[in-house]
Amino acid sequence: MSAGTPKSLASSGQKPIQEICHPLGAEETAPVLTPSPDVGNTTTSIRGKDLSLPNGTPVETSSPASSSSLLNRLQLDDDLEGETRDLFVTVDDPKKHVSTMETYITYKVTTKTTRVEFDLPEYSVRRRYQDFDWLRTKLEDTQPTHLIPPLPEKFVMKGVVDRFSEEFVETRRKALDKFLKRVADHPVLSFNEHFNAFLSAKDLNKKQGLALLSKMGESVKYVTGGYKLRSRPMEFAAMGDYLDMFTQKLGTIDRIAQRIIKEQSEYQVELRVYGPVYTTWALSEAELQEPLEGVASCVASCSNALDELTQDMSEDFLPVLREYVLYIDSMKIVLKKRDNIQAEYESKLEAAAFRKEERASATQVPTDVEKCHDRVECCNADLKSDWDRWQNNKRQDFRQLLTGMADHNIQYYEKCLAAWESVIPLLRDKQPQETETDED
Repeated sequence: MSAGTPKSLASSGQKPIQEICHPLGAEETAPVLTPSPDVGNTTTSIRGKDLSLPNGTPVETSSPASSSSLLNRLQLDDDLEGETRDLFVTVDDPKKHVSTMETYITYKVTTKTTRVEFDLPEYSVRRRYQDFDWLRTKLEDTQPTHLIPPLPEKFVMKGVVDRFSEEFVETRRKALDKFLKRVADHPVLSFNEHFNAFLSAKDLNKKQGLALLSKMGESVKYVTGGYKLRSRPMEFAAMGDYLDMFTQKLGTIDRIAQRIIKEQSEYQVELRVYGPVYTTWALSEAELQEPLEGVASCVASCSNALDELTQDMSEDFLPVLREYVLYIDSMKIVLKKRDNIQAEYESKLEAAAFRKEERASATQVPTDVEKCHDRVECCNADLKSDWDRWQNNKRQDFRQLLTGMADHNIQYYEKCLAAWESVIPLLRDKQPQETETDED
């Protein structure tokens, strides 16, 4: 495990694994490997914070800052208690580079830290997408039992034509920033030597060690080739079932959201044609000119508000769904690795039992079986810890996402309401007022 981890935790003690007894002298307890720090003990709920706005405090939804202020308050409420952060990373300032061979975007990665593993308290380097991809690959190779946060997809996202457009670059920048922040907040991944090099080195030596895998990764890949896992322990089977259900829900929401955005865009096209009709009509109706122009202005305001709502949904809502679809794929890969490690253990256990029958006088538990059992225990603890952290991040992310969605819809409907209310005085009959003036 990483040498710089702040604390350690006892073995997870999975009952299904313990029920598989060593065939040779099971009285002695096998040595326990120290697993990764368990962040799941920090909190498993969001402490019952009330997401509703304080009673009696009006929200000025027409203000551009209302969404961010609401989300910022929510984010502050959701910060993990007792977690001292000593590493802060940001990704910003994208720049386009054009050469004779290729065109690409680089991003400035700024790091501020008080950790002794870094020589300086602050770093600023420029990285391109393939550097982030290199980092994630190295994290997967050196930390095979941990959940590695996903990167945004390499190829152009659905509906985006120009990968150098401002919208696409900004969407990718946000995703890369979130990726690094998740790694920096992880109690094990953040101490990885490759992560250190990514943040601090001016030039990455990406060729070094590309062909190497961790010892655990090698054993998982080659030893268990012909062995089938008996059964996945109940709690990890429940994780797999949850991921399948979550994938289905996210897929359904994404498809419906795509249709809503398409219908909103079509509706907006109609509004842009609909409004000017009242403007041209007003030119031929002197007595109705003012109310007709008011309706045209109202339709234009509603069209602009709908454009903002659609943009918010495309840039804020859909990317979170896509990130968690990729997150699910990453979690399934870690679950598969855990199964392979357990399969290796079961295979060695059966081989040891067979050897015991041939040599009845044997009393020592084979060292390779002990080590494999320790790897299973360590992997179980790592996976449970990352699962708890992922669930906590998911709750926080989706609370912010849904709060933002509610805030954006409130702004949209309030803008439309204000626009139509401004037309009402223009539509009222002014004839009674003129009659009263004549009588006076």
